[in-house]
Amino acid sequence: MTGTACKAIAAALGLLLAAASARADIMIAVAGPMTGQYASFGEQMRRGAEMAVADLNAAGGVLGQKLRLEVGDDACDPKQAVAVANQLVGKGVRFVAGHWCSGSSIPASDVYADEEVLQISPGSTNPVLTERNLPTVFRVCGRDDQQGAVAGNFLADTFPGKKIAVIHDKTAYGKGLADETLKTLKSRGITPTMYEAYTAGEKDYSALITKLKVNGVEILYIGGYHTEAGLMARQMKGQGMSTRIVSGDALMTNEYWAITGPAGEGTLMTFSPDPRMNPGVAGLVERFRKAGYEPEGYTLYAYGAIQAWKQAAEKVGKVDAPQLAAALKSGEFDTVLGKIGFDAKGDVTAPGYVLYEWKGGQYGYYRK
Repeated sequence: MTGTACKAIAAALGLLLAAASARADIMIAVAGPMTGQYASFGEQMRRGAEMAVADLNAAGGVLGQKLRLEVGDDACDPKQAVAVANQLVGKGVRFVAGHWCSGSSIPASDVYADEEVLQISPGSTNPVLTERNLPTVFRVCGRDDQQGAVAGNFLADTFPGKKIAVIHDKTAYGKGLADETLKTLKSRGITPTMYEAYTAGEKDYSALITKLKVNGVEILYIGGYHTEAGLMARQMKGQGMSTRIVSGDALMTNEYWAITGPAGEGTLMTFSPDPRMNPGVAGLVERFRKAGYEPEGYTLYAYGAIQAWKQAAEKVGKVDAPQLAAALKSGEFDTVLGKIGFDAKGDVTAPGYVLYEWKGGQYGYYRK
């Protein structure tokens, strides 16, 4: 074979490879607790991400390329989250909608930042996530210092003179939320009757509940997750207590009521405005329901995170993380969460927290 022929073949192969590269899928990921006791939240995120990817691909993809979704399971374990982050980076993922637990998002974000992979968390609320000057780290949910302020002021305004206990599960999320709520209560001149930690994953909280009963606690603020809160609700009812539970966004799952049954009646939670209530997303919500899934909690937050990333990519014409980060911090994006933007830290500029209440096996906006 002559040198000219070899060059011609090499050039042809180069063109073929270039064409294949141009058609290659863009790999993105959703990461969260796909297994373990918080798997219901991982499912919410996965369902939202899958629907977003399907919808975007049906509309032509992003920058003319199809999206391919990887799913990372961190089980809300920090070490596993770092391993997942490294695996996703190794696979060539360009964007991650995740993680959910703050204790997972924070260490995983160091990996993504080092590798210039854009991260938008649908549900990690601990302020530390966006307080470390990592330019490619974002969230579409609020922060615990915002949520705690809303909760603390609500407790002070709604239950004056009541005996309040504040407890937490020692996690980055639970303790952070409880401490922010406590800070607001103290700023209002209220000192809780009790402030204690409990151990997540236990089944019997009778010792703690007995202490609450002895101290006459009327309002119990829980910085923690739905599993333990649900068990406490049942066990308090079993001891004849009428103590009312107030907590945060981690109780925004139907699994809470599956644990409590009627004992969960009247439980109050703080969460961002429910995107399912936006008239503009009625069709999307109906498609989820026809598929046999209720898009509660963080489902639409994952969907919205991917929408914001896509619009930023179309704006800059590439999926380069630093340029996308600059675009996200300088623009507004139309998503299922409404029109959103991001501040210099990567926190979302969107409506804050409101109160929800469990009634008759369903939760909805709290009405006095």
